[in-house]
Amino acid sequence: MPQFDPAFFAPQLFWLAITFVTLYILMAKVALPKIGAVLDERQRKIDDSLDKAQQLKAEADTAVAAYEKALSESRAHAHQVIKEASDRLAVQADERNRELGARLAEQIKSGEARIAEAKDKALVNLREVAAEVAVAAVARLLGGQPDQGKIAAAVDAAMKEQGQ
Repeated sequence: MPQFDPAFFAPQLFWLAITFVTLYILMAKVALPKIGAVLDERQRKIDDSLDKAQQLKAEADTAVAAYEKALSESRAHAHQVIKEASDRLAVQADERNRELGARLAEQIKSGEARIAEAKDKALVNLREVAAEVAVAAVARLLGGQPDQGKIAAAVDAAMKEQGQ
């Protein structure tokens, strides 16, 4: 192998130096500036993206704050509307209850008056029926016509005892 022969070391070192210097110059003048420019451009894009992301985040925070404010205002307005409707319905319900109570009181009073009137009629009829039954019973038992005045007095006394 000629690479390991000491006679070829000098030309190999010469060509190594020339190749190294050539590659160094090419890298320093051509490749590295292009790579540096690409890295600088990439860093600039990253910085721009970070700035834009911070700006968008600030806008999003502002939008969220506005949304939360609008939401709380809407909730407060809804609670107010519900309270007003509830109060209005409560007033209407109270008014209807009062009207219904008054109407029922009238109907109860009217019903009580009709009942009292029917009771009075029934008591009058009861007195007459009781007097007729007593006359018929006495007539059958004694066989004659009893005294109407005594029978009426006895029926009245019996009804007073009953509390009618």
